[in-house]
Amino acid sequence: MRIDIITVLPEMLEGFVHESILARAEKKGLAEVRLHNLRDYSQDKWHRVDDYPFGGQAGMVMQIEPIDRCISALKEEREYDEVIFTSPDGEQFNQKMANDLSLGGNLIILAGHYKGVDQRVREHLITKEISIGDFVLTGGELPAAIIADAVVRIIPGVIGDEQSALSDCFQDNMLSAPIYTRPRNYKGWEVPEILLSGHEAKINQWEFEQAMERTKRLRPDLLK
Repeated sequence: MRIDIITVLPEMLEGFVHESILARAEKKGLAEVRLHNLRDYSQDKWHRVDDYPFGGQAGMVMQIEPIDRCISALKEEREYDEVIFTSPDGEQFNQKMANDLSLGGNLIILAGHYKGVDQRVREHLITKEISIGDFVLTGGELPAAIIADAVVRIIPGVIGDEQSALSDCFQDNMLSAPIYTRPRNYKGWEVPEILLSGHEAKINQWEFEQAMERTKRLRPDLLK
């Protein structure tokens, strides 16, 4: 899998894509994330990629021309399953969507910025719009990083213990059960005895019951 992120602030994401899970995935040859500076595709002598909106509204708008040039250049090199735009009014990102995207091929993620993007980009160049929550950020770089991380980490082989990824929160529309490690007794705070029993079936049942209780209490909406 390859993920190409188009951004006006590639420096903001440099450290992120070269560390941790994403770096591990690339080292294993399982996935790669590439950053593209949108300004490199501007024909303006100042490398501007935004302009004032028609109609007189406040703010600046990302222009369609450099975006189209960048996406077209990438598509000449390979095929893409989705061209994603990070937008506050996009489809809500969740674990199921991350799972689905991880099963596909290559992705382009356009990180929004300024007041927004020329509507023609959304109508003619984008195949999927994604939001990470009901709030507004300065730009789409953080959402792009979140999407890339969530998608890449569940590609088989990226994480050493694949069962760990499969038991994460939201994989079964439930929160995870509580987890513990050594020491088994700290300041009189004990690890539940069932986890020390070695009885796999009983431990699994306890974890399911705990996960269900936590989900009902903290995120009942997931159970709908």
